[in-house]
Amino acid sequence: MCGFDKEKGPGWLMKKGLILILVGHINFILGAIVHGSVLRHISKPNNEITTEFTAANIISVTSALLSIASGIIAILVSRNVPVRKLHIGLVVSSLLNALLSAACCVGLLIAISVTVSGDGAGLMKGCKNASEVPINARTPIFVECPFDTTRIYDTTMALWFPMLFLAALEVALSVWCFVIGLTLGGIGPCARIYRLQYGDEAEAFTPSRRPEGTTAQA
Repeated sequence: MCGFDKEKGPGWLMKKGLILILVGHINFILGAIVHGSVLRHISKPNNEITTEFTAANIISVTSALLSIASGIIAILVSRNVPVRKLHIGLVVSSLLNALLSAACCVGLLIAISVTVSGDGAGLMKGCKNASEVPINARTPIFVECPFDTTRIYDTTMALWFPMLFLAALEVALSVWCFVIGLTLGGIGPCARIYRLQYGDEAEAFTPSRRPEGTTAQA
């Protein structure tokens, strides 16, 4: 985690940034599909907001956008390693993205757990039950719905599980970028290890503690 080779490190950082951008785009598309195919029908049925589904999807889409921004910043840092302002930007964006992606993982886990435990009953809100049989999204019979319920349970699960995996990947990549940002900024134990490994050469990457031309006071 602390390793940042002065020759290969920028290349690694660029690859991580590209992966973050790719993962962010895929997660954003999956979130948009979930909203367009499922949540827009059940987000507010009869003035009953399905909080766990809506919140999880909003957080997922937001974290995807932030992952794209973090990936872009990581690429900029890899091409301009000595620039301190970019180090700060990488630290802030990757930290926020790690926290938001972790919240996304929790939200998706809650949504999946609620859906599986209730056999998708939450996905059928807004439907009229013509029988005494409880509504079941896996076998939606004897119900009148304003939307197509065909394979709604399988479709939702098939989209949520990849989103959960991608959100976890965003957390891992963001934590790595956060540590690298601290290392290049000269903060934390990894920065000390980096300076011990490369000595004076590391000064080209980390900011100096004292402005040039000043002397220590006696």
